[in-house]
Amino acid sequence: MKILGKLFGSPAMVKLLRLFLFNPENVFTNKEAASRAKITLDTTRLEFSIMKQMNFIKKKIGYRQVTVKKGKKKVVKKKKIDGWTLNENFMYINQLKDFLIRATPIKDKDIPKKLSVAGIIKFIAISGIFIQDMDSRLDILIVGNNIRKLQMETIIRAIESELGKELKYVVFDVNEFKYRINVHDKLIRDVFDYPHKIILNKLGIEVK
Repeated sequence: MKILGKLFGSPAMVKLLRLFLFNPENVFTNKEAASRAKITLDTTRLEFSIMKQMNFIKKKIGYRQVTVKKGKKKVVKKKKIDGWTLNENFMYINQLKDFLIRATPIKDKDIPKKLSVAGIIKFIAISGIFIQDMDSRLDILIVGNNIRKLQMETIIRAIESELGKELKYVVFDVNEFKYRINVHDKLIRDVFDYPHKIILNKLGIEVK
């Protein structure tokens, strides 16, 4: 991220470029973009002004589903929002997207360190965005014991802020993972039958 930050002006700019490129149909308010990228609102406004001058983003009306109380009941309604979206006419979209997909800001060796804060991690397989395969069913499969769900979610959100994309991930305890392997579980096969990379294996098992 340090090198990319120097290349594109700041790490915040890199995060926001990723956010729009990897979510081209989404509309983000300043607050939503700041939250997703984990940067300040003032920084987001500054970077948006530059991105607007580049014609990289444009204003767009979007909608969000929100739950509101109506008497004793909760009703789901559409809320109109005024935000920003990727300008599909930006001339370097494909080149920039390809470059940022290849220039993954998180190294394989750093992932186990980050996830280990949430529990005893025994096995990690990555695919999807980590290996430049955007159509993969999962981005990361995590196996371990005593994993604290809320802490794991916090770590995943932090990784997402670096990548600019919501991760498709799953967490199993060791016994469930071994069981799913033995019964040829479809989700497991959808990972291991397609391009992937095992970056941690402390289980002493070989996945075929």
